[in-house]
Amino acid sequence: MRDEELIVEFALTRLDHPGLDLEEIAALLVRRVGPERTLEFAAQNLADRGELRGAVFDAAVERVMRVVLALRDAQD
Repeated sequence: MRDEELIVEFALTRLDHPGLDLEEIAALLVRRVGPERTLEFAAQNLADRGELRGAVFDAAVERVMRVVLALRDAQD
């Protein structure tokens, strides 16, 4: 999944759950995309960081958060 697609999925998840914080939304998104995408996100996080910290699910959530925060910081 490209970063642009990830941002769209994140935005749609956030629309469905407006009261949650960003990390909770990222976790919902990872649950929603299924095990193959979760593994893909964790692998991308491993490639970016050079290490896998925590479980695959946690690494996948971290990847989603890194993409979202990078986009947000780029707009500032």
